Amino acid sequence: MTMAATLLAAEGGANPLIPHDYELIVGIFSFLVVFFVVGRMLVPRIQKTLAERTDAIEGGIKRAEEAQAEAQALQQQYRDQLAEARQDAARLREEAREQAAQIKAELREEAQAEARRLIEAAHAQIEADRQQAFAQLRAEIGRLSTDLASRIVGESLEDEARQRRTVDRFLDELESSSAQAVR
Repeated sequence: MTMAATLLAAEGGANPLIPHDYELIVGIFSFLVVFFVVGRMLVPRIQKTLAERTDAIEGGIKRAEEAQAEAQALQQQYRDQLAEARQDAARLREEAREQAAQIKAELREEAQAEARRLIEAAHAQIEADRQQAFAQLRAEIGRLSTDLASRIVGESLEDEARQRRTVDRFLDELESSSAQAVR
């Protein structure tokens, strides 16, 4: 006989691997209590926690997708604003160029008008100075010619009317001879 068989015979025939009936009943009862407690109390809590985590994860994913969509919309909006700002800047530069050209043309026109005015004023001043010099020269020539004529003729030409006629006649002859020489 084997050793297991001898031990079995010595114990009175009870197999140590097979539990007694009361152990089975206590084990089954304990299992049902634990199963009931776990099923009634822990499983709903675990399911609730898992549902909350699922909602949190799905909500987080949803919020992340919404945030990403919002960020893309903002990025597109910024791109549009940047493009619009660039267009505005280009338009403003073009307007500034046009205004500068217009101002430049106006200033050139004003400068030309001022130059014409100054030239005309200078011509008028020159003409006035020339007329004044001519009048002074005529008076001086008249006086000198009267003195010279009175010395040559030997008679006094102090009479003002006579002096004026003589001077005018002399100057007219002088002008007519210079006019003929120029032709």
